Amino acid sequence: MRARRLGQAGAPHTFPAMARIVLCCWGSHGDVDPSIGLALGLRARGHSVAVATLEYFRALVTGDGFDFFPLRPYADPGDTATVRKIMDVSHGPKNLLEDLIFPAVREQFEDVSAAARGADLLISHPLSLAVPIYAQKHRVPWASTVLAPMSFFSPTDMPVLPPAPWLKKLEILGSWFNRLLVAGGKASARKWARPVEAFRKELGLPPGLVPIFDGQHSPHLVLAMYSRVLGAAQPDWPPNVVVTGHMFHDRAHGTTLEASLEAFLTKGPPPIVFTLGSSAVLDPGRFWGESIEATQALGARAVLLVGPGNSAALQPSLPSTILAVDRAPHSLLMPRAVTTVQQCGAGTLGQSLRSGRPMLGVPFAHDQADNAYRAARLGMARVLSSRRYRAGRAARDLRILLDDPSYATAAERVAAKVRTERGVDTACDAIERTFFRR
Repeated sequence: MRARRLGQAGAPHTFPAMARIVLCCWGSHGDVDPSIGLALGLRARGHSVAVATLEYFRALVTGDGFDFFPLRPYADPGDTATVRKIMDVSHGPKNLLEDLIFPAVREQFEDVSAAARGADLLISHPLSLAVPIYAQKHRVPWASTVLAPMSFFSPTDMPVLPPAPWLKKLEILGSWFNRLLVAGGKASARKWARPVEAFRKELGLPPGLVPIFDGQHSPHLVLAMYSRVLGAAQPDWPPNVVVTGHMFHDRAHGTTLEASLEAFLTKGPPPIVFTLGSSAVLDPGRFWGESIEATQALGARAVLLVGPGNSAALQPSLPSTILAVDRAPHSLLMPRAVTTVQQCGAGTLGQSLRSGRPMLGVPFAHDQADNAYRAARLGMARVLSSRRYRAGRAARDLRILLDDPSYATAAERVAAKVRTERGVDTACDAIERTFFRR
């Protein structure tokens, strides 16, 4: 098997058998864990794989035996103040992109350059915006990834926008309205991305497409690393998209259930599992208090995944029917729930789809509202925004989920499809088919 490099006219050149591949990703566990899952699959096929990501994840990356490269801008995914700014419903995208990501393009380019020395192939993440620049400048092949349908911003499958989810209802006005919304989003993003355009000009490159919109997608291969049940291919997608299925990898959160959790699960009926992933959990607002009250109103049992270091303070005040734990692997816990309540981040949602359990989506920001909408469209979920999350409303929606068997039936139907998807293998097959010749 031999890899292709782009020549001056875009023609492929060959490389020695088994390539050096560098995955570049930036964000929370929900962003990094899928990249590590893909990296494990590529290494199992004999490739040499390195991962460039936030310094915060160094131990996680090296613990799986991969070479690690730091990727700026530096941010601490465990810092509450940082997460609060990024997860703000109205201003989160601006805080993330205009204030943090785009101004750091030069530093990120330096980091990508260091990681990419000797690389045959680069694989990008929506926020590793220096990868397309490096690949174009040095004519190195690259594949891109997205983790949720929202990343395509398709006017024919318009996403739910967190600041104004009601806009989704205006689809009935026709595709012209959706195109207008997308054009407005691109105009804002291009304004925020002026540092990127300036840097590209310094490198002698044209302005390029808008980062995080069309500019994030590779002309060679786009890996849509989510389940096909969330959305079909759209006519305005790039022509080289492969919907792979989820990259299931949550080793960072444990490989077994801790003893107290296992004991709780076995001594009573399946509980409601409440989780906010690895980001929203740092700024939950009233979520835990309202969840406890809703659980008690239902007379149910519950497991609360309250985040690192938080369970010890909370547990003494809880009744015996509710257990608080810092964290647990969703892959092991969700199948043992009666239903889940979650923020609908890409990674959390993927595990929920596979679990076969109905869910209550409580989206906070970014792609979560759109992910929740898609789960509800499958008939397995209800949605209650984080702004409106109160015990009475949560208890009402949970009662419907528990009493109406159609939700459980739909969840099992979805899970049966998701479990047949071979996300890692499908992604690896697409990479080798696109960039390598036997």
